[in-house]
Parts: sequence; structure tokens; C-alpha cells
Amino acid sequence: MQNQQDMVQLVGKETSTQATEHSSGALTTTLYDGDTSAMTTEQCTTPRPRLLDLFCGAGGAADGYRLAGFHVTGIDHVPQPRYRGDTFILADALIYLANHGHEYDVIHASPPCQAYSALRHLATRAHPTLVEPVRDALVPLRKPYVIENVVGAPLRVVITLCGSMFALQTPCGAQLRRHRLFETSHVIFAPGECQHASNTISVMGGTPKAGHRIKIPARTITVTGSTPQRNVVRNTIRETFSVEAARIAMGIDWMTRDELSQAIPPAYTQWIGQQLLHVLGIRHD
Repeated sequence: MQNQQDMVQLVGKETSTQATEHSSGALTTTLYDGDTSAMTTEQCTTPRPRLLDLFCGAGGAADGYRLAGFHVTGIDHVPQPRYRGDTFILADALIYLANHGHEYDVIHASPPCQAYSALRHLATRAHPTLVEPVRDALVPLRKPYVIENVVGAPLRVVITLCGSMFALQTPCGAQLRRHRLFETSHVIFAPGECQHASNTISVMGGTPKAGHRIKIPARTITVTGSTPQRNVVRNTIRETFSVEAARIAMGIDWMTRDELSQAIPPAYTQWIGQQLLHVLGIRHD
């Protein structure tokens, strides 16, 4: 994999570009207005297969796919100055997909999850339900695709990935519990079952009965919403973690707290990306 990010621009009728530096190199940011009649595309010369990252956010998924060996172009409707892919394009994801999806080898989409979240009843405004429209746009392209979302989203033929499958944790040992569903166009396997740890104590006398063993849930970290990261045991114990601890648990060192709450750990998409290379007939070393 190249260490320096490729500088590839998409030029439209009205174009605004800026280069932003982060730890992986220079990121090209381009505004796309959807006017295909006035648009030219600079051909990407990378030897890596090209992956389109829709609803990309700050690039947790992108980082994993890059580690797997892909050249990643991210699309989002809000600027992402810390995006971790190779190229970022400011655009409506569905419009860009309709016009340019056929140009990529693989397409990943992470449509907004708020409408499907277990906390959706707390929302103060309506959120879009985009899983079905995204799928309807992807299937006719006949490209390998991945749709990611939270538990409760209407995904088909899914695998579930969890931080415990990849031994993700804080420095103090709090295990990352972050279940995410992945619908894929081709058969993709999980690395195994969730490895949810638990601490077991032995009660040697008194109450409860002598010799009885009690399982107590292990320390865990969840990175959700706009509240501080916390550990919840039967809704009675809350442990707050620092943003730095959350970054370490997620395997992400460049995001803000709010960006972390929306991110996918790169370990998830690196795992999936390695299998997608096989789908494409590319050997992964």
C-alpha cells in the first residue's frame, strides 16, 4: 500500500478544492454539484482496486479498507477535514452513486443509523430511512457492495461484527462492545462468535449459598451518541471513559468524540476488505 495518498480530483461546473494534511498524507477535498454535463474525471492511476465509501464520515471504515489494500474515495454531504481515505468528495451520496457508482470496483455504504437505533425514541426530529433506497441503487450496478448499519436496521443476509472479535479494548481492559451489521452482495464470514468476557467470583460462605459462583459482566466501553463513553452494568453502574481511551478501544486516533460515536472500527472493514479482495480475484498478502 502506498503511504502517500493519491491526489485525484473530480472537477465540476462549480468546484472548490482544498488540501488537508493528516497523519497518512494529503487529502484532496472536492465539491461536486451533480452536473455531469460539465464534468470531467481525472483517471485514477493507482494499482489498488477502487472502493467508493458512501456516507463516509471521518473515515473509520475507509481506514480499514485502505489497510486491506483499497484506494478509497469518500462521499459525504458535510465536509470531513479529518477523512482517512485517499480522496474526499463533498456530495449527496445517492446522486453521486447514480452518476459514478459504475466506476468503482467495490461500494461500501453506511447510511444514517439514527432511524434504526435502539435510542430512536429519544430523537427530537425525524431521521431519514435510507437503507432500502441505497440497496435499490446498488443492486442494478452488479458490483460487490457492503451496507453497514446498527442492530435493528432492515439489512438482509447479514454478518454481525463486535469489538470483542478483534480484542479491541481500552488500556485498562474495558472491552469494546460495538455490534454492527453488514449486508454484503457476496458471502462474507465473521471471524467467529462474540468473545464477551465476564468476571467470575466465588462466594465461599454466607450469602449466597456457600460455593455458589456468580458471573459479573466484565468492564466494557460503548462509544455512542454525544454523551461521554460509558460502561453500563444492569443500568446501575456507569463508568466514564476519556476520549483518548475511546480512541484506543476503537483503533482510531484522529477523530473527535462526536466523530467516534458515528464511526466503524477500522478492524471491521479491514477484515471485510480482505475477503472482498478474494471476491475480486486479487490475492491478499
